Amino acid sequence: MSNKIVEFKNISKSFDGNPVLKDVSLEIDENEFVTLLGPSGCGKTTLLRILGGFETADEGEVLFDGEDIKNVPPHKRDLNTIFQRYALFPHLNVYENIAFGLKIKKLPKDIIKQKVARMLKLVSLEGYENRKIAQLSGGQQQRVAIARALINEPKVLLLDEPLSALDAKLRKEMQLELMWIQKEVGITFIFVTHDQEEALTMSDKIVVMSDGVIQQVGTPSEIYDHPVNEFVAKFIGTTNIVDGVVSDDGEVIFEDKKFKCDTTGFSKGEKVDVVIRPEHLEVVERENGMLKGVVKSHVFKGMRHDMTVETRVGTSITIKLNVTRDAPVFNEETGEKISASDFLLDLSDIDELDDVAIETLASAEAWDAETDEPISIKSVEHEIVKEIGTYPVTFTTSGGTSITVNAVVKQENRVEDKEYGEEIYAMNIFKKVEDIEESIALDTDLELWANASAWSLEDGEKVEISDVKYDFDPENIKPGIYDVTFSTEGYEYLISSTRPYNEGDVVGLVFKPQDIHLMKKDN
Repeated sequence: MSNKIVEFKNISKSFDGNPVLKDVSLEIDENEFVTLLGPSGCGKTTLLRILGGFETADEGEVLFDGEDIKNVPPHKRDLNTIFQRYALFPHLNVYENIAFGLKIKKLPKDIIKQKVARMLKLVSLEGYENRKIAQLSGGQQQRVAIARALINEPKVLLLDEPLSALDAKLRKEMQLELMWIQKEVGITFIFVTHDQEEALTMSDKIVVMSDGVIQQVGTPSEIYDHPVNEFVAKFIGTTNIVDGVVSDDGEVIFEDKKFKCDTTGFSKGEKVDVVIRPEHLEVVERENGMLKGVVKSHVFKGMRHDMTVETRVGTSITIKLNVTRDAPVFNEETGEKISASDFLLDLSDIDELDDVAIETLASAEAWDAETDEPISIKSVEHEIVKEIGTYPVTFTTSGGTSITVNAVVKQENRVEDKEYGEEIYAMNIFKKVEDIEESIALDTDLELWANASAWSLEDGEKVEISDVKYDFDPENIKPGIYDVTFSTEGYEYLISSTRPYNEGDVVGLVFKPQDIHLMKKDN
């Protein structure tokens, strides 16, 4: 049965008003190798420093062996720290560096000699006792730092990215050495890193952090195979995440197909993120594939081949955005101004057309030139009929101020993709320069202005438009006609395979139910 040696309870910490840790709670057991993993600035080192006594939490408690250590100074805490820079004494040799803490405690020389000898053997530095620190390699210096920290027999060793300065080959060797040392001495190691592979290799337990919050705690296999949210899935290795819907317990729909999965506990009809790791996808002949696609890229990486396979492009439609400069009409006699824009109509819109709809489509408005107070538009005159063509529309205020613009009636702008069973629709748009420049969320506004929408041909269900692209700079737009493209989501999968395929190859993809992991969308 495991025993808790460290407990963080509701720890919060800010620097200059910026929160670094937000209500963090965590339990660490005796003899565990625990890794705090996350990107720079996530709060992992701050949490370590609070435990070491080098920082003080704004809120919360830190318990060590069940005792609150808030008021215990660093040198009296039963733990030691190894930093990124090993902080070895350059004027002392290896023996003297390792023995330093024991000499401070005034232990007898024979006891110090015995303990140093044991540490030298543990870190494989026998025969290096008289070497100067400057004569050691990076890996040897790290071993000295480990020995110096362990010789005081702490209950917990804190390691703040101690491998970051080493080259890749030595780093891998030291990972294995640290694991072996931890098992030999039988104490708790708390290790900080941003290196995912390092965490997966060394840890009994991984604590994934982001933006001052713990995202997930688990074993390496739990974190890798069953991430709780998109951040963890993407931060721990490479992964594929696609949209899915639970069709039944142990069954999920994505790419309009049903697949068995081992993840249960979701509601029927619940929208989920589907996670499949690249190494869990096998490339086969197209006719044998559960999914079918085309190889878009291929990179040779020694024993493996990293590829991207596109299974669907997505459905897209391109419209014309006609941008004009606002030129309101000014009536000097009444002191009124009025403006409006040309606008587009589909043939199918004519039956439900009324004056309010026409005013909205034309962005028609009138106002007092001196006070800018809005003025109502009294009449809308037009002779629009259900035929393709261009029709004048006149807006007039009660004071007689008027402006005439054009309504352009066209066929509906639709694209049908029978291969993927989707249809997408959007209208061409007339807008003013000011409308574009003042838009806060232009992608959303363009979608609304164009009435862009997509749906499934099978059941009429709405399909999300995931991408909006345009060929202009919104901040420096000038009058003219521009292309705007709306697209539904395409699917690309990253594959890690032992077999090479060339770009353009048509292939199939297969996977097993246990290779599919589902995550809640609200995470």
